[in-house]
Amino acid sequence: MRSFGPLALSLLGAAAVASAADAESDVRSLKKDTFDDFIKEHDLVLAEFFAPWCGHCQALAPEYEAAASELKEKNIPLAKVDCTEEADLCKEHGVEGYPTLKVFRGLDSVKPYPGARKSAAIVSYMVKQSLPAVSTVTKENLEEFKTMDKVVIIGYIAPDDKTSNETFTAFADSKRDDYLFAATNDAALAKAEGVKQPSIVLYKDFDEKKDVFDGKFDQETMLSWVKTASTPLVGEIGPETYAGYMSAGIPLAFIFAETPEERQKLAADFKPIAEKHRGAINIVTIDAKAFGAYAGNLNLDPQKFPCFAIHDTVKNAKFPYDQSKEVNAKDIGQFVQEVLDGKVEPSIKSEPIPETQEGSVTVVVAHSYRELVIDNDKDVLLEFYAPWCGHCKALAPKYEELGRLYAENPDLASKVTVAKIDATANDVPDEIQGFPTIKLFPAGAKDSPVDYAGSRTVEDLANFIKENGKHKVDALSAATAKPEQGGDVTSTPSISSETTAETAAPTTDGSEHDEL
Repeated sequence: MRSFGPLALSLLGAAAVASAADAESDVRSLKKDTFDDFIKEHDLVLAEFFAPWCGHCQALAPEYEAAASELKEKNIPLAKVDCTEEADLCKEHGVEGYPTLKVFRGLDSVKPYPGARKSAAIVSYMVKQSLPAVSTVTKENLEEFKTMDKVVIIGYIAPDDKTSNETFTAFADSKRDDYLFAATNDAALAKAEGVKQPSIVLYKDFDEKKDVFDGKFDQETMLSWVKTASTPLVGEIGPETYAGYMSAGIPLAFIFAETPEERQKLAADFKPIAEKHRGAINIVTIDAKAFGAYAGNLNLDPQKFPCFAIHDTVKNAKFPYDQSKEVNAKDIGQFVQEVLDGKVEPSIKSEPIPETQEGSVTVVVAHSYRELVIDNDKDVLLEFYAPWCGHCKALAPKYEELGRLYAENPDLASKVTVAKIDATANDVPDEIQGFPTIKLFPAGAKDSPVDYAGSRTVEDLANFIKENGKHKVDALSAATAKPEQGGDVTSTPSISSETTAETAAPTTDGSEHDEL
C-alpha cells in the first residue's frame, strides 16, 4: 500500500514556510472581515488585489515587499488581498484584472495607483500622497527635504504675495501625484539659495542638480518648465519611464546600444546636443539587448546596433538614422537639427497596396491610409490588428460578417467602409496601445475618430456605426429587410475572450486587448 506520509509532511512543511514568510512580511494580508477596519485605522493605505497564478503579480511581489519595508518607517502601510480567496471583496472594489493597486484614504476616497510597479516608484508616489500638496520648509529641514525624491520643487515666495502663493499652491495640488512640492516665505532662506522672491527652484539628483524658474507665474508656463527641467539631458528609457517620455509632447530620440558602458559613453557624447535642444527634443539611451525589438517600431533594423532614431510622438512620425553610418554625436547632431527644422521626410513603413480587395473587409496599408480612411465622405470603421493577436483572430469571422452587411448592399457600401490594417507592418498616425483597437472615422469629422469599447458582436458594432457615423446607416434593419444580402444578424454571440488578468494589457482595466 502506498504511503502518503512523506507527501503530507512536505505539504505541512511548505505551509509552515509560507506561514513564516507571511509573518515576516511587511505587507499586510487582508480578508473580508479585516479589510474595512484596517482601512479605517490608517490615514493612507496602498492595497494590491492579486491572484497567486498571475505572472505580473509574481513579478510585482518582491518590489511591493521592498516598498512596504521602506514605507513602514514612514507609517504608510501596504496591504494585499488574494482575489482567489476573497472574490466578493475584490468584486466590491471593482477589480477586473490583476494586479490592481488602489490608494485608500478611508473607504470613501479611493483612486487607482498610476505609477510604475517598482519599489522606488511606489515609495516615491506614496510619500507624495502622505504629505500636504505643499509642505513647509525651514532652515532646519530644507536640506533634508531637497533629497526626499529624485525631483523636489520648492517655492520661495513672500508671505504678502497672495497671487504667487495661490498660483503655486494650485499648481502643486494639480501635480502632486508627479512631484514633491514645498514652499517657504523666509527671505533669508531664498537669499541663501541665491534666488529672489518669488522664485521656484527644482532640485534633482542628476545633471546640474538645480534649476531656477524665472518665467511667468501661471500654471501652463510652470508645467512646461517643470517637464523640461525634471527630464535628464540624456536619460535611459525603460518600462518605468516610457509613459512619461511618450506624453512629454516633444520628439523623442533613441540611442540603441547593447552594453551599459556603451550607453554611458554615448550618453556623455550626446549631452551637448541635448543641452542645445532642451525643451525641443528628449534624448534617451535604450538597452538594445532587452528592448532591441523596439527598433523595428522605429523602422530600424532590430539586429544592427548601435543605432539612432527620432520619434515625433505627437504626429507619430519616425526618422531613423542611416544604419550604414557610424553613430557619433557630430553627424547625428546635424541630423537632429535637420529633423527639428523640418528638412527630413519621415520614414513610412507600409505593406504593398493590394492590387484587388478580396473579402468584405477593406485592407488598408500605410500608403493607402489617407485615401481609404481620411480623404473620403464615408463612415470608416477601422480595426488596428496584429497577426499574432489571439483576440484579433477570434474577432476575424465576425468582422467579416459585419463587413458583408455593408459591402453586399450597394447603397450602404457607398456610405460605410469596414476596414482593417496590420498595425505591426504599417505606420499609422496614432500610437496603438493594444490589439485589437477599433475606431470609427465619421464622414466630415475624420480628425476626431471615436474609439470602440463595446462587446465585439456584429450587432453591437453595427449599432456603434449607426449611432456615431455621420450617415446614421442602420445596416441591421437593412439586413432584416433583405436577409439574402445581410446574412444572419439575429444570432450575434459575443466574441469569446482569451484574456486573463495576466495576459491583458498592463492597465489591468479588464479590456480584451493583447499587450504590445
